[in-house]
Amino acid sequence: MAIQFYNSLTQQKETFQPGDAARVRIYSCGPTVYNFNHLGNFRAYVFVDVLRRYLQYRGYGVDHTMNITDVEDKIIENAHKHGQNIREFTAPFVRAFLEDLEYLAIEDVEHRPRATEHIAAMIALMQSLEKSGHLYSVKGNV
Repeated sequence: MAIQFYNSLTQQKETFQPGDAARVRIYSCGPTVYNFNHLGNFRAYVFVDVLRRYLQYRGYGVDHTMNITDVEDKIIENAHKHGQNIREFTAPFVRAFLEDLEYLAIEDVEHRPRATEHIAAMIALMQSLEKSGHLYSVKGNV
């Protein structure tokens, strides 16, 4: 039996066809760590975990990446307000998030990049987009 997913872009059910017949790659958004997560936040993580387990049950290997957004306006503002650097401010929220995943028996992911680990690449991408005319700035923000 083929796996089908609803494609919200085409508004149709479509047969799942992974790029690699043996391995599925999943990218999902993780938390923005300016505060503790609540039960509603975990709905998305539970869904992706169930999807992952189902794909594994169907015989696929799964390579899952979930980012952690550890830099953004609220984080910078609150870190400054508390006299901490970003890493110090976000550490307890990251730790609590990982503990909560464990308590909920959500399988660990293969990759968990943090936004702060990729700042240089983000800047280069934005500069490239700006140079090609696909980016604009308003009041110093892009």
